[in-house]
Amino acid sequence: MLTTVKCELKSFEDLARSFAAKELAANREENDRYPFGPFFDSVVTKAHEVGLLSATLPEECGGIGQDVGALCIILDHISAVDASLSGIIFTNALSQEIMLAAGNKDLLAGIMGKAADAKAALIACPSFANPSETGTTLTAVKVKDNYIINGAIEYVVLGGISGHALVPARIKGQEGYSFFLIDPADKGLNRSEPVFSLGLHSCPAVDLNMAGVVGTLIGQEGEGARYFDHAADRMHSAVAAMQCGIMKGSFNEALDYSQQRFQGGKEIINWSGLRMLLGQMAVQVKIAEMVLSEAAMAVENQEPQWNLYSRAASVHLSELACKLTTDGIQCLGGNGYMKDYGQEKRFRDAKHVQAFLGLAPMRKLGMIKSIVNG
Repeated sequence: MLTTVKCELKSFEDLARSFAAKELAANREENDRYPFGPFFDSVVTKAHEVGLLSATLPEECGGIGQDVGALCIILDHISAVDASLSGIIFTNALSQEIMLAAGNKDLLAGIMGKAADAKAALIACPSFANPSETGTTLTAVKVKDNYIINGAIEYVVLGGISGHALVPARIKGQEGYSFFLIDPADKGLNRSEPVFSLGLHSCPAVDLNMAGVVGTLIGQEGEGARYFDHAADRMHSAVAAMQCGIMKGSFNEALDYSQQRFQGGKEIINWSGLRMLLGQMAVQVKIAEMVLSEAAMAVENQEPQWNLYSRAASVHLSELACKLTTDGIQCLGGNGYMKDYGQEKRFRDAKHVQAFLGLAPMRKLGMIKSIVNG
C-alpha cells in the first residue's frame, strides 16, 4: 500500500520483489542450513551492489538517501521470501540510524567510502537487545584519546561477518551507557562460533569477548539510550514491515498449495473449513498492509505521536504474524512442518523477528510509559 501513497517508491518495490525472486527463492532451504552449511555471501554482495544495504543512509554518506518508507518496502518484499536477508538489512540500518542520531555522519561516510566489499560496509550490533532493559556488560575506560573496552556481550548480530561493530558500554563514573564503534579484527577480541538460533539462520550472530579492545566513542558520553530510542522509534516500523512480508509469504504459499492439492476428489481449497481459514488469513494480511502503511507515513511525516504509531505497528504485527504463520502450517497439513516448504521457517522467523529491539512485553510497557508521561 505504501506505493499507492508515494508512487516514487514503486522502483524500490520492483527492485526488492525482483531481487527476492531471483536471488533468494530457489535456495531458501539451502541458505537456512547455516551455520551447518555455507553462508550466502554472494547474495549479500549483490544486495550491497544494488543498494539494499544503504537505502536510508544519506547521500553524503554514500547511501541512497531515502526515508523509512523505502526501507519498509524493501523489507516487506524480501521477508516474503526469506527474512534472513531482511535481518541483515535491518541490523545494518539500525547501526546506521544510531550513528546518525549521534551526529556521526562523517564517520559513516568514511566507512562507506573505504568499503571494498559488502562485509566491509556492514556494521554489526546487538539488534535484539535494548541496553536500557538488559543492562550493559561491557566497560570502557578513556586512555588519552582512545577508549579501551573490556567484558563480554552476547548475540551481536553480524558480528562474525562485518567490518565494524557498534556496541554499548558503560564508562566508569557515567550514569548511562555509551555506544562505541570497534574493529572486529582487533587482537583483543574473541568471537564465538555462530549462534544457532530459532529463526533467521542466515542472519548470523556471535558472542564477543573483549580484552583491551580500542573503541571510538559515538556521540557523547552517557547518551547511548537517547540515540538508541531515537533510532528504535523509526526502526519499529521496519520490524512491522518484516512481519508483514512474512505474513504475505505464508498466505501466498498456503493459497497456492490449497489450489494444487487434491483430496477426496477435489481441490482442498473447496473444503469449507480451509476456505474459512484462508479467508481469515487474507483479512489479516490486508490489515497488516494498512497498519504498516500508516505507521511508515506517520514516521516520515513526523505526525503527532509518530513514535507510538511505529511501536504499536511493530508489537501488533508481530503478534499477528506469529498467529498467521501457525495457520499457514495448518493449511499444508503435515507438509507444513517439512523444510521442503517455507511455512515452518516463516513460523520460526516470525517468532525471532518479534524480539528485535527488545522483548515484546517490555516494548508494551514502554508504550504505556510514553503515553502516561505525555
